[in-house]
Amino acid sequence: MNPLHLVLLTFAVVCAACWILSLVTNEHSWVDRMWSITPVIYLFEFARGAHFHNVRLNVMAIIVFAWGARLTFNFARKGGYSGEEDYRWPVLRASMKKWQFQLFNIFFIVLYQNFLLVLISLPALTAYEHQSLGFNGWDFVLVVIFILFLIGETISDQQQWNFQENKKKLIAAGGTPSYRFLTTGLFKFSRHPNYFFEISQWWILYLIGANAAGHLFQRTLLGPVLLAILFIGSTNFTEKISLGKYPEYADYQKSTSAIIPWVAKRRLRKEIA
Repeated sequence: MNPLHLVLLTFAVVCAACWILSLVTNEHSWVDRMWSITPVIYLFEFARGAHFHNVRLNVMAIIVFAWGARLTFNFARKGGYSGEEDYRWPVLRASMKKWQFQLFNIFFIVLYQNFLLVLISLPALTAYEHQSLGFNGWDFVLVVIFILFLIGETISDQQQWNFQENKKKLIAAGGTPSYRFLTTGLFKFSRHPNYFFEISQWWILYLIGANAAGHLFQRTLLGPVLLAILFIGSTNFTEKISLGKYPEYADYQKSTSAIIPWVAKRRLRKEIA
């Protein structure tokens, strides 16, 4: 079977499963649970289409597997597979009528987000269609950059994890945190450094595919562009919730870049020890 056809078949099965499970369980985080898994499947389906004889496709599958393994681990330790729904969906559901949210569930949560996972995986299609050019120096450089971004995201998530765990322990012991959200480490330069590194990895994958084709601009450009837009929208929505919980978050917004790491405009009045 053509690997693209196999990817689309997998996409259809995953969409059906996510939608049916959302109806049965009345919670809507099933795509979140598949987010770190389906792109790995798609990349290996393209590599398998070349009978695992194409070095570039094999390497693309391996680095995306590393991305997926790291993200799955981080999602699992935060309780993502425990059956609890992402905190944003109840907030959004409360602002809509039931039928409106059901349409949102079908068309955005299930179909759009799953299709976006297909789109960001399609640089492998470009590499599959252009196998004449072997793995070269540019590929090596891009893979190294991908790994650096992967390390950056790992550090970001670990810093957030450490902060939240220490905060829970302090509150459980009857203490009061000096600050209620993380503003140090990589979060001193970006309010969402993990988002920056996440988006950047998929841009690198796009460039690897473009290198195989020998042209920078490919039709698969749509994937990383839409992913960036999704994360920008998610940032805006998440930060509205954060502002409702922490009024002082507005000061952090004024001092620190939203996604792209940058030098803080001014120091916050309070720093977390």
